[in-house]
Amino acid sequence: MKKYVFLLDALNLLNKVVNEGRRVEGVLFRDESTGNLTFKPYHRRGLHKMPDRLIARLEHGWVKESTERIKVYESIPKVIGTTRVMTVLEREGKEVKNALIDRELIEFM
Repeated sequence: MKKYVFLLDALNLLNKVVNEGRRVEGVLFRDESTGNLTFKPYHRRGLHKMPDRLIARLEHGWVKESTERIKVYESIPKVIGTTRVMTVLEREGKEVKNALIDRELIEFM
């Protein structure tokens, strides 16, 4: 038994298959007016997220800048004890502040 599938925007679909890869996402449905099987490709836009920019690398983490946020990551081993963890957090907090000040100074020069 042969089934015919009607392709909406067939030339554009063929270009996508040939140029971009072997798969095209879409929906296969039975057309209500004609009763034929029809394939309609999705026209999705790719994700265009800018990568985060590294401001400073810290002893136990980093400081990065995205388009909307300043991100600080810290990962300190528990083995060193609570008092030393608190000391490291204070010291690296000062380093983060200094890195942000340096970034501002460099941008305005």
